[in-house]
Amino acid sequence: MTAGPHDRTNAAAEQVPAPAVPPIEPGLDIRDVERESALVRLFDGHHARLLRLAVLLGAEQDAEDIVAEAFCELHRRWYRLRDPEAGPGYLRSVVVNLVRMRIRHLKVLRKHTAVDESNIESAESTALLREDQRRVVAALKALPARQREALVLRYWMDLKEAEIAEAMGISKGAVKSHISRGMHTLSQTMGAHR
Repeated sequence: MTAGPHDRTNAAAEQVPAPAVPPIEPGLDIRDVERESALVRLFDGHHARLLRLAVLLGAEQDAEDIVAEAFCELHRRWYRLRDPEAGPGYLRSVVVNLVRMRIRHLKVLRKHTAVDESNIESAESTALLREDQRRVVAALKALPARQREALVLRYWMDLKEAEIAEAMGISKGAVKSHISRGMHTLSQTMGAHR
């Protein structure tokens, strides 16, 4: 039996390999892709503000490291967030807490070493602050830590009392008290400079 033209076409079609389909990477989860995309948007939208926050709260030399660590923490705990929109608030809270921990750590170090690092300004603080802002920052640094945090979060970051309370881990009433006392002391200090 001889093969007809129709049979040759079928035989040729059987010999042509099917186009290769790229294998799906094992372990690739669409949630991971969404998380990475959301983190990139958060980084683009909030990195500079968080860096300023860290500098103003007293972490001049370590501001970049603190903000990077905050983003790492958010990356690790992303799936524990109730709502992805809570990311900015979570980042602010982490930055505030990391700055507090850094300041406590430096206080312990200063008790045990004789190096005076208080007059060393970082590149971040120099780049972020103009001369007219340096007086305000110096007056802020003289405030107690909680008052400084509340004022920076309220007037620099433009947060509401509830957001400040969440970031600092205190009640709204305590936020009001810290802001009031801080503003009173700050206005007296700035008035004395004039």
